Amino acid sequence: MNYNKLFTMLFFTLFFFKANAQEFKLGKVSVGELQEKSHPMDSTAVAAILFEKGIVDFEYTQDDGFMMITEVTTRIKIYKKEGYEWANKAVSYYIGSNAKESLSFSDVVTYNLINGKIEKTKLKNDGEFDEKVNKYWGQKKVTLPNVSVGSVVEFKYVVRSSRFSELTDWSFQSSIPVNYSEFKTFIPEYFVYNPNIKGSVLPNITKEKSGKSLSYLYKPKVIPGENLHKSTSQEKLEFTETRTVYIAENLPAMKEEAYVNNIANYTTSVSHELSVVKFPNQPYQTLSTDWPSVTKTIYDYDDFGPELNKTGYFEEDLKVVIDGLSSAEEKILAIFNYVKESVKWNDYYGYSCNDGVKKAYKDKTGNVAEINLMLTAMLRHVGLTANPVLVSTRSNGIAFFPNRTAFNYVIAAVETSSGLVLLDATDPFSTPNVLPLRALNWVGRLIRKDGTSTEVDLMPKAASNDAVMMNYEISANGVVSGKLKRQRTDYNAIIFRGNIRNVKEDVYLEKLENENDKIEISDYSRTNEKDLKLPILENFAFSGSNFSEIIGGSIYVNPMLFFTVTQNPFKQENREYPVDYGFPFVDKYNITIKIPEGYKVESLPTSILLNMEDNLGGFKFMISATGNVIQLVITHQINSPIIVADYYPMLKEFYQKMMEKENEKIVLSKI
Repeated sequence: MNYNKLFTMLFFTLFFFKANAQEFKLGKVSVGELQEKSHPMDSTAVAAILFEKGIVDFEYTQDDGFMMITEVTTRIKIYKKEGYEWANKAVSYYIGSNAKESLSFSDVVTYNLINGKIEKTKLKNDGEFDEKVNKYWGQKKVTLPNVSVGSVVEFKYVVRSSRFSELTDWSFQSSIPVNYSEFKTFIPEYFVYNPNIKGSVLPNITKEKSGKSLSYLYKPKVIPGENLHKSTSQEKLEFTETRTVYIAENLPAMKEEAYVNNIANYTTSVSHELSVVKFPNQPYQTLSTDWPSVTKTIYDYDDFGPELNKTGYFEEDLKVVIDGLSSAEEKILAIFNYVKESVKWNDYYGYSCNDGVKKAYKDKTGNVAEINLMLTAMLRHVGLTANPVLVSTRSNGIAFFPNRTAFNYVIAAVETSSGLVLLDATDPFSTPNVLPLRALNWVGRLIRKDGTSTEVDLMPKAASNDAVMMNYEISANGVVSGKLKRQRTDYNAIIFRGNIRNVKEDVYLEKLENENDKIEISDYSRTNEKDLKLPILENFAFSGSNFSEIIGGSIYVNPMLFFTVTQNPFKQENREYPVDYGFPFVDKYNITIKIPEGYKVESLPTSILLNMEDNLGGFKFMISATGNVIQLVITHQINSPIIVADYYPMLKEFYQKMMEKENEKIVLSKI
């Protein structure tokens, strides 16, 4: 797959904005803003960000050293009731054992226009909430008071942090229109950050350097035996500061559509990662400037590379696991299944171990890194060429730029004579080269023992199948009854197994009936649910009265019944980001229909064959009738997991034609 083409589309379709000279301040809400009934550029918008400004600055104290201060001010207009959610703001902050952060809200106000006058309502104490999300993160949330259609809400929050390895990510775009977005950074000369801009819009950027001084109280260290009453003094720290301002205006809403990996991948934003620290009279500390240095840094972390060298805790157990096995394939599968069964995932992401592989093995639970680094170590121990692969999950976004925070996940890879085998033991239904869907995010970085790395394509090549065999008959009063057999493989199987996990059969069947035009299901059975080597099968009988119409004595029936696609998933006129299916697939339907006695086939849909350009996919609809039996074979396949936006018009037209064909009726008339 041509990832370079995707990167080019995302980052070089640029549009420059003029900087707005207008000054935006909290408390300066106008009557015009309150009177506005709809957004001037998007009448469908439920709300809009009138302005959002962020400032990142640094302050210095003798005790804490440099502290990073992030201040954000926001004004939002509510146009519709559906926009009320924008009157709530939640911000996360770090509460882990190292480098904790503090977060505070202020200036939280709702403005309304009452009888031509501006009325303001301030936040009360019961409108602010602080909660612990997990052992690493807390969250503060404000719920603005007295919000109605037409309101304007404002708030400000400040985060104080010593975690300045990366600045806050700033998104200029949102799921609602943004009138004005501004982000400023004031960076002391001691820190060098790499700015990374993504999205289809380039903000206006200005940069300048100037001298700055910070005053602080110096308190001499007390040495035992010396005078305890040493006086403090006022000191001044002088340095060069780089001031950068990013401004963008009139940004359209980023609207979700079908088959989007993570809309944040394509949203105009800027991120910064610390690449160099250079304090006076100290050697330069280079953190990350390219992928080799990023992966080498990560591999050398105490909670990553050294964990791969620990083997004593599993050696005796592993002898039993691989006893009698000779081939690499047998050993890989045996060790992979052993780790899946022995250590359960605690739902924590990350490429760093929390408590370490030994404790995870003992406690039978661990995070992603502990489980998959343990798996890698076991595979290496039996003589296989195994290495960890750094991954950014779909929810975390694509790792476009070299930085340590681009990744939040790690899997294992084994080099074999037939190619690379990718493994993730955190998912009970994962199999070799069938990773959990969360890990299918373009590319990862394989790290070898010497710290060197190479790019690994994570996207599946083999198609996942969903095959349906359906036999049904139609009664003279239009009732349909029949039997169905469905077989799913690979990614269709892992998704289905995950969906039915811990779901009682009666609950599942009720949902299945309701989601398929209120059919009635009987004689349900499921096989190979636990045997991951085999496709998972469903069998059941069904009946339903919602699939046909009787008009003028003729029966009109949709041959695909509840499998008919009734809407085109692609609705936008144009699309600037790729269509991401996650994996290639083949959906196949083999349908046999028996028509009622006393009826004949008056008309059938015509057969059709559609093929997309460059072998991206196809649709086949083949139908025939012999006597009182109608035979139908339908195949819909997509050959590439990701289709670039250039093909969107073609893809949209393809789905429209496919949908129209699937909705054509069979007409049966009386003999």
